[in-house]
Amino acid sequence: MYALCDGNDFFVSCERVFDSSLDGKPVIVLSNNDGCIISRSSEAKALGIKMGVKFYEVEEFAKQHDVQVFSTNFVLYADMSMRMRGLLSRFTPEIENYSIDEAFLDFTGFDKQTLRAHCLEMARTVRQGIGIPVSVGIAPTKTLAKLANRFAKIYPGYENVCFIDSDEKRIKALQKTEIGDIWGIGRRHTRRLSIMGVKTAYDFTQLNLSWVRKHMTVIGERTWRELRGEPCIQMETVEPDKHSILVSRSFGKKTEDLSIIKEATATYACMAAAKLRKQKSCAKSLLVFLETSPYREELSHGNQHTILTMPVATNSSMEIVHYVSEGLDRIYLPGIKYKKSGVMLMDITSDSSVQMNCWDKIDREKHKRLMEVLDRTNDTYGRNTLKLAALGDGKEWKIKQERLSLYYTTRLSDFPRTKE
Repeated sequence: MYALCDGNDFFVSCERVFDSSLDGKPVIVLSNNDGCIISRSSEAKALGIKMGVKFYEVEEFAKQHDVQVFSTNFVLYADMSMRMRGLLSRFTPEIENYSIDEAFLDFTGFDKQTLRAHCLEMARTVRQGIGIPVSVGIAPTKTLAKLANRFAKIYPGYENVCFIDSDEKRIKALQKTEIGDIWGIGRRHTRRLSIMGVKTAYDFTQLNLSWVRKHMTVIGERTWRELRGEPCIQMETVEPDKHSILVSRSFGKKTEDLSIIKEATATYACMAAAKLRKQKSCAKSLLVFLETSPYREELSHGNQHTILTMPVATNSSMEIVHYVSEGLDRIYLPGIKYKKSGVMLMDITSDSSVQMNCWDKIDREKHKRLMEVLDRTNDTYGRNTLKLAALGDGKEWKIKQERLSLYYTTRLSDFPRTKE
């Protein structure tokens, strides 16, 4: 049996843990640069506020209904996510971190008669331990567990834990699930299946397997089999190394200043390089890009990118930032206000199998020691405690976070205090 544990309205719930005055009030959390709505409380949903809507479109409505608005606080959310997984690990050692607020759990070998009670206790432990309400879906496959989790959220009678443990329950759940709500079936296939009269998950399972395999490839076949109760998608308890690493952000405001753009992009490059070192890899090439506003077609010629190949595969922030700066010099066009930049590291290989270059003049052993000190310092004292001078202070390009809450769990000065 598999289970999917999902933090309910996770970002909103994290804010409520440290501010009880938010309980019962409509709350929303915004994306980077306070752009779109990415998390809503049940009260906000009841007001008709939709996910993904641009905040400026509902800002006046939010004021009228006293909606509490927060900027994304990923430092807080990531820390709460780690704490949640620590509590989940008490109930099974086999955990797959699916996203910041979701985790699959493998309960193979557990007694089916007591498994629901086991998961109820798990949900209570998470709620008591860190204050986050969770929903749990249990089923013979990961796809069915995802579906069961949805029912655990929708129907209060399940007490946040839905267990699909029989064919009767499986078929009933499939008949109540629209085709577009199935994990693994995207919009394109949803449109095609709807035209064919396939409206529910149950309808999909009645299709001929050969048709599914021909028109939806092996991914569609896996979904078809999983919905019929046959496990096909295995647990990934060890996160696989990435074959490319992308870090990009929008600037807090549009800018045509190349020095500011270089500061921001150097920061993204260092973030990507840190991820590279964490998985013990090096990159041989990188892509750097600049983008203008997507709503200004007359500036679309400013959307430029370039690819640079480095002489030797590296994970040194200093070397990567050097090539990123060189790439920006190639693609920057004066007089255009840019909105976003990014860096993608490519041609990734293990740091133990790097092909050296006879004409390489860089002291790579020195770079390695410097990066070890940098990573150790930042892991201990926080990101960018120690950083390259090329990163600047970030004041001119920092993303907009006008409604940012405190770093309650990771910054001593923000630690909650009781009233005397």
